[in-house]
Amino acid sequence: MKTKQFVRMTAIALLLTINHQLSTCLAQGSLTPPGVPAPTMRSLDQIEPRTPISSAPFTIGNPGSYYLTGNLTVSSGNAITIATNGVALDLSGFIIRSTAASPTGAGIQINTSLQNITIANGFIQGGVTNNNSGVYSGTGFADGIFYTGIQPVNAMVSRVSVSGCLTYGILLGNGESTVVENCTARTIGSYGIAACLVKTCAATVCGITAIYGDQVTDCRGQSILSGDAIVTYTAENSYGYSGTGNGILAFYTAQNCFGSSNGGGKGVYAETALNCYGSSVSGDGIHALGSAENCYGSSGGGGFGVYGFIVMNCNGLSSSADGVHAYTAMNCYGTGTTGAGVFANSAQNCFGTSSSSHGISANDAENCNGTSSTGNGVYAIYTAHGCHGQSGAGHGVYAVQSAENCSGYSGNFYGVNAFTAQNCYGYSTNSIGIFATTALNCYGQSPASQNGITAIDAQNCYGHSGGAIGLFAADVATGCSGYSGSFSGEGVDAFIAAFCHGNAATNFVTSHSISSF
Repeated sequence: MKTKQFVRMTAIALLLTINHQLSTCLAQGSLTPPGVPAPTMRSLDQIEPRTPISSAPFTIGNPGSYYLTGNLTVSSGNAITIATNGVALDLSGFIIRSTAASPTGAGIQINTSLQNITIANGFIQGGVTNNNSGVYSGTGFADGIFYTGIQPVNAMVSRVSVSGCLTYGILLGNGESTVVENCTARTIGSYGIAACLVKTCAATVCGITAIYGDQVTDCRGQSILSGDAIVTYTAENSYGYSGTGNGILAFYTAQNCFGSSNGGGKGVYAETALNCYGSSVSGDGIHALGSAENCYGSSGGGGFGVYGFIVMNCNGLSSSADGVHAYTAMNCYGTGTTGAGVFANSAQNCFGTSSSSHGISANDAENCNGTSSTGNGVYAIYTAHGCHGQSGAGHGVYAVQSAENCSGYSGNFYGVNAFTAQNCYGYSTNSIGIFATTALNCYGQSPASQNGITAIDAQNCYGHSGGAIGLFAADVATGCSGYSGSFSGEGVDAFIAAFCHGNAATNFVTSHSISSF
């Protein structure tokens, strides 16, 4: 009993000791605050100190960030002049205007040799208009954004719209680190937008060049006079239209672009044109100094539809010149009204059609199809391989040297005309079916008063004529059959005829030496 009582007293004493220590550890003092809490956040001016601009003219002489508090209007000269490096100017969505009776000054002028300049978010508006005849006149600014002297470095203009200026819209200069993005310029008497990189911009109703840059991407440019709409080293996904100049002039590459000229300029003019569309009223639709691939070009006058050193998978149309004109044309379609459909040193797997010239005209034509109303369907200076040619009044296939595996049709001239014709079919409504020095394994037909086949040497050939000689061989006819549907015609006429069949009303075979018939 005494032992249990002793243990109970010891436990109570230990609990009192622990409770005293806990009360000492948890004590915090007074909960009443000593005063009002001080602010802990920094103000906007502390984060980005900015200077307001509420009146014009205004000169920025110190580096920093500036912003407009409202619309600005000047009666002459510059509205804002940037005279120092390191300036960020936010137009805050407001408009800078000029009421000058004669266009003068700039909405924003950047002085010479400056760097680290940013201008964004607003409008610059003048009163210059165009009379739809190329004359620009009115009131307001001469320039929207303009630099004097040496161009700026590390300069950017973004989301700014300029309109109604007599000379320049946005001019930062090319060749340096200058960028214009997401901007517009309209009714500008000279250059619309000029910078090293121009992207996602539109400049329209410009007197000279709408957009000029080292690199132009996703842009639209319109020049209503003789200037080129877009001038650049590389153009991507852009549209250019010019009154009489080039739609797009790319010194290196134009890719996925559309260019149009309403005069004698080129629709798209580039070293390399890829996946482009070009049209011109009287110039070349697409003019590629190097190569044109997967392009469509059209010319309404004396220009080529598509012109290039190497033209691949292209479609060219011209009213009075060649549809496709190239050193090498591959897998192309060309249409020419008075010019050739396809004109090339080498034409491969092409289709060409012409109203009054050759469907296809080439030194070497391979696996091609050419049609012409009055010219030759396929015209090859050297060799036509596996080709089909059709003409209303010219030769179907005309190969100066060799035609192989060719089919030719003509309404008024030779179906096939070649020095050497091999495995060819020639048909002519009113002339000779096949005309060759050597014809091998050929079939020739003329239902009129001309020979089916006319050759010096004919081998394994069949000739048919409605009113002349079915097969005429000046030297040797071997294994040939000749037929003439006229009572006065001859089936076969050859110096030496061997294994030939001749069928005519009066003369089966005329020959100095006949082996068998």
